[in-house]
Amino acid sequence: MSTHRVTVEVNGETHTREVDARLLLSDFLRHHLGLRGTRVGCEHGVCGSCTVLLSGEPVRACLTLAVQTDGEVVDTVEGLGEDTEHMHPLQESFSACHGLQCGFCTSGFLMSLKPLYDSGIEMNATEIREAISGNICRCTGYQQIVEAVDRALHIRDSTDTEISESNDG
Repeated sequence: MSTHRVTVEVNGETHTREVDARLLLSDFLRHHLGLRGTRVGCEHGVCGSCTVLLSGEPVRACLTLAVQTDGEVVDTVEGLGEDTEHMHPLQESFSACHGLQCGFCTSGFLMSLKPLYDSGIEMNATEIREAISGNICRCTGYQQIVEAVDRALHIRDSTDTEISESNDG
């Protein structure tokens, strides 16, 4: 088997490993780096559970080869919040709104939503549903997830307003 040296920044830390040319990013993250938050549900890129950010864009880690990330930046759910006391607003809102039950799909939802959250765009419930349409949850139904995203966007927007007002004063 052919191996390649891969250097990738994951959640702010640089990692260099020799990997098999066919190793999937999901397996690299889980088995080589011990980052188990990236879940593999379908192994076909359909369920969205394995979503991570590759240079800021959501990708399916079960369809991406580890060698494709050489020289790139990967963000996983482990990089969102420091701990349960310092969660990202999306994480905190999923918890507060019961946007998860078993939690298997949650990391994929969070990573799919983070670029939209960071973009500052406003979204209504229909747009939120469209944004999460590539992710499957078998437990919650989707209403609590939509409510969680809406709550997180309100937190973001109120924080942005507070920062803007403090800079104006």
